[in-house]
Amino acid sequence: MRNTRFRRAVTAGAIVPFALGPFAALPAHADSADYDTRTPIRHVIVIIGENRSFDHVFATYEPVRKDEQVRNLLSEGIVDANGRPGPNYAMAVQKSAVDTYPSPYSASPAQTAPYATLPPPLAGGPTKPYFPVGMSASALAAYEDGLPNDSLQYMTTGGTGLSKGTPDTRIPGVNALPPGPFQLTSATLPYDAYTASPVHRFFQMWQQLDCNAGYITPDNASGCREDLFPWVEVTVGAGANGNPRPANYNDATTWEGASSMAFYNVQEGDAPYLKYLADHYAMSDNYHQGVVGGTGANHIMLGTADVLWFSDGNGNAATPPNHVTVARGTANAGVVAEVENPNPAPGTNNWYQEDGYGGGSYGSPSYGGGSYVNCSDPNQPGVASVLHYLASLPHPVKPNCEPGHYYLVNNYNPGYFGNGNDAYTDPSKNNTVFTVPPSNLRHIGDALSAKGVSFAYFGDQWNQYLSDPYQLKWGSTDNYCTICNFFQYTSSIMTDANARAEHLRDTRDLYAEIADGNLPAVSFVKPSGIVDGHPASSKLDLFEGFVKKIVDGVRANPALWKDTAIFVTFDEGGGYYDSGYVQPLDFFGDGTRVPFLVVSRYTRAGHISHDYADHASVLKFIERNWGLHPLTNRSRDNLPDPQYGRNPYVPANGPAIGDLFDLFSFHRDDRDGEHGDHHSARDTVAQADDGR
Repeated sequence: MRNTRFRRAVTAGAIVPFALGPFAALPAHADSADYDTRTPIRHVIVIIGENRSFDHVFATYEPVRKDEQVRNLLSEGIVDANGRPGPNYAMAVQKSAVDTYPSPYSASPAQTAPYATLPPPLAGGPTKPYFPVGMSASALAAYEDGLPNDSLQYMTTGGTGLSKGTPDTRIPGVNALPPGPFQLTSATLPYDAYTASPVHRFFQMWQQLDCNAGYITPDNASGCREDLFPWVEVTVGAGANGNPRPANYNDATTWEGASSMAFYNVQEGDAPYLKYLADHYAMSDNYHQGVVGGTGANHIMLGTADVLWFSDGNGNAATPPNHVTVARGTANAGVVAEVENPNPAPGTNNWYQEDGYGGGSYGSPSYGGGSYVNCSDPNQPGVASVLHYLASLPHPVKPNCEPGHYYLVNNYNPGYFGNGNDAYTDPSKNNTVFTVPPSNLRHIGDALSAKGVSFAYFGDQWNQYLSDPYQLKWGSTDNYCTICNFFQYTSSIMTDANARAEHLRDTRDLYAEIADGNLPAVSFVKPSGIVDGHPASSKLDLFEGFVKKIVDGVRANPALWKDTAIFVTFDEGGGYYDSGYVQPLDFFGDGTRVPFLVVSRYTRAGHISHDYADHASVLKFIERNWGLHPLTNRSRDNLPDPQYGRNPYVPANGPAIGDLFDLFSFHRDDRDGEHGDHHSARDTVAQADDGR
């Protein structure tokens, strides 16, 4: 089973009445519990893309309504509409820092000086497109059927023409860029181009954010300066699995440079479909990745409002293998160190002692792989610095770390194969030892099942994965994302064949069910690695095509469109710079803002919500709409809705996250996207709530 992230490391409508209670009219095929909702929304579709921060995509977005505002690089004066440095560019200038042995890891290391110019951003992604120009639409669709016909061509375009890890000369002035955000696209680097992927791991992201209670000001309530993005890229990058820092180390060694500071310009034509959705529906400019880490941890947060921990496979906390030999007697045998150690190695500045995706496996000796953290113990590597920050805030934040629990903060494969077999104990040489034991962590599917509400996870290329559990065909026909399916980590679904068949599906089923209107009440949808928008391995225009196919399909079915909300978001910011406020919720996050859009006839065209939200907010919406309780007594869906003082982006009662109701206007029938006056959905449905 190849972990995809391991592989990458390589018109106005009439007003309609609103009932303050369950909506009772049901289609003939539906279970009544599916439609026992507090709003007109009876279907939610959540589409999750990969690795783009809010400013990276919407840096220059201008609201189409004059009564709306957005917080981005343009509105803050950091850049101008042409993508050049603006009058307040200094707000985003990046700095270098020092975190050297024998000092321990610091999430806010001592800064030295601002960069005069950025370390040159380096090229990443395929030199030539993965698919040859002239390949027929039918042949392309055989690899990926998640695109409309007019998007298939983008599978054959966008190669860099450059060697990976060399200065990206498609960027004008690449060797002398100003020391902050820069526009990625130009006449020589079109929007349709593959580009590099910045580092997006847990301890690296804490350093990128540079959060320090001493930095708190009236305009910066968390003290996160977000000014060390390139420094983290060039000092440690994505980690080295315990290997020593290479000789002759320089700013190009991690193959990134300052790729984190790049942004698209939507006002000049970049990301046209995402801009269209923002103009015609609703968008948040204060929605955040839930974990300061990568894909796996953030998908788990999206499904559980929590973080997974290492267990004995039977629900008991255990200690992961660390500096011990695993998989004895197999081709994968080797010494692994699965506990993170971000302390700087001797003789280095910020080269972590143990951090990485894990090496070997798949038929060769395994090694490295630090991804677990026992944050209940301040003596554990890297932990004290984050705990000190949380405790030193004017209103200290609880870390939410259970004693003796080692939490997964980066990417490991789930404990089950798609067929329900235990992947953790599987000895095949085609497997990886970097796999999480089966988990009993409660997820949103458990809560929906208990209420009789239908749901499914639709994974692009799931069917291929079922027949290729080790993903030996990765890169050809099987590009399913294993670490993205939060249900695949858990025993409650994966050990029940009927539950697997009902709740784990291919996107081909999604398209068919959209056409016939027979969707589950709640659908999570994940693109394949070809079209998920992940930098280097995919492109944002391919993700736009994937989203458009689903949106067009829902709109083409009037019965489905009348009661469906489509949420479009990204798992995490991918290590790209973002200027937005970050609220400390616990040891694990929050992280940077990511795009979040709602496509529904119950939105006001061009509305921008500032209500603070993160991935657990999706679960809060589902729970409120279907009358569910929080998943556990510690999950983030217990957090209160935000209340605000002088700053509309900063909850005065934090930690607090919203439930996304602010993005809707349920008192209107906005079936054609032209909207009248807006009233908050929270106000509209308040009388229907049970006070949770």
